[in-house]
Formats: sequence, C-alpha cells, structure tokens
Amino acid sequence: MDTKEYIESGILELYVYGLLDETQNLEVAQMAKKYKEIDVEIISIEKAIVNLSTSFSPFLSVENFAKIKSKLDLKHTKVIDLKPKNNRLNYIGWAAAAVFLLGIGYQYNQQLTFENDIVTLEKEKTKLNEVVVSAENKNKQTKEALAVVRDSRNTVILLAGQAVAPTASAKVYWNKKTQVVYVDASGLPEPPEGMVYQVWSLKLKPALTPTSIGLLSDFTAENNKIFAVSNTGNAEGFGITLEPTGGSKSPTMEQLYTLGTV
Repeated sequence: MDTKEYIESGILELYVYGLLDETQNLEVAQMAKKYKEIDVEIISIEKAIVNLSTSFSPFLSVENFAKIKSKLDLKHTKVIDLKPKNNRLNYIGWAAAAVFLLGIGYQYNQQLTFENDIVTLEKEKTKLNEVVVSAENKNKQTKEALAVVRDSRNTVILLAGQAVAPTASAKVYWNKKTQVVYVDASGLPEPPEGMVYQVWSLKLKPALTPTSIGLLSDFTAENNKIFAVSNTGNAEGFGITLEPTGGSKSPTMEQLYTLGTV
C-alpha cells in the first residue's frame, strides 16, 4: 500500500469534512489504525480546520466576560466533564462549521462585487448617454448654422466694429420674405461677466429708431456663435451693443460694438 499516494488522493480531507459515506469512513478509519502516517495526516487536517474556524470567533476580553457574568448573575457550579466518545466527530463538526462560514463569506463577497459592478455600469451608461446627447446637440447646431449660411435667400449684412471695439465684427443673415434673422457673432469678443450682447433692428429715417430683436445669451456655450433672434421687417440697419444682463430698453451708444446698414 502506497500511503503517500493515498494521502495525496484527497480522501482524507473528505473524511474530515464528513463528506464520505459510511463504508468509506470505515475504510479510512481502518487505514488510520493500520498506518501511523495516515493517522498523523488526519490529525493535521483536523487541527488546521479547527484553527481556521476559531479565527472567525470574536475575541472576548476578561473584563467584558466579567461584566457579562455579573449581569447574568453566574455562580460557581460543579463542572461537568464532558468527554465525547469520538473526538473525531467533534473535528468533523468544526470542519462543517468552517466550510459553512467560508461559503457564506464567499457568497457575500460575490454579492458585493456584483452590486458594485452594476453601480459602475450604470454610471458609465449615464456618462455615455450624456456624451451622446451633447454630440447630437452640437451636430444639430452645426447643421442649423450651415443651413443659415448656405441659404441663398438670405441677405447678408456686414456689421463693422465701432469706436469701443474697432476690431469687432458680425454678420446678419436676414430672410426678407420670412423676416427670419440670424446673427453670426464669431467676430465679437467674449462679453464680461454680468454683461450680454443685445441686437437692434434699426430704422434710419426719418429718425434713428432702434428696436430690440434679441439677446445673444449663453455666448460662451454656443460653439458656432450663430444665434437666432426675433423676426423683423423693413429694417434699414442692424447694431449690436453690450448691455447689462437682461438687456436694456434702449441701446447704450457708448457700448455700440458693431453697426451695419442694409
């Protein structure tokens, strides 16, 4: 009989875990009696499992034990010496408890990992949706801007920089039939905080009469810098001034950035 091969077969671990049938248990017990090295190996496995299972038990200090004892009013009684008929059965019980605890711990860790994976996937999905929506919005804005620039029905009015901003410029795309007006403000500098550009439709005769047709709000966020403003008819010119947030009832001429006539 090759005891080394028998030990390495794994049957001794199954014996200790209590996973063998009655016939197999009897066989291992007989082998342990016959071969000392097999009995030594069984004892070694049992001790390892006992050490593992006791590592799960909570530590109770002497001080805490005394407190619990006083609460329960424990008194000294005769100690009954319990000597089990088969010590090996005790080890098997410890082994089963250890396997049970390890199984619960493994399942708990797997559940936590699974839940964390779900949360991560949900966050990634949300970010991806935000990127897609942002890309779709930018694409839509680009198409609208190109449609305005390429529309041959639009009259293009160039607005030149004025004294407060000589290098500024802008373009107005005006469909005289539909009266729809778009402003290309890419030639304007970023407005200061608390200020906004306001677009004016101008009547030059018999007197200069400005009419507000919109604010260029969200200037920084608009990548194409092409803004739709209110419709207008029979305009003779357009101007853009810098006004306080919310706009003004009449243009601040000292802050006239661009001006152009039809």
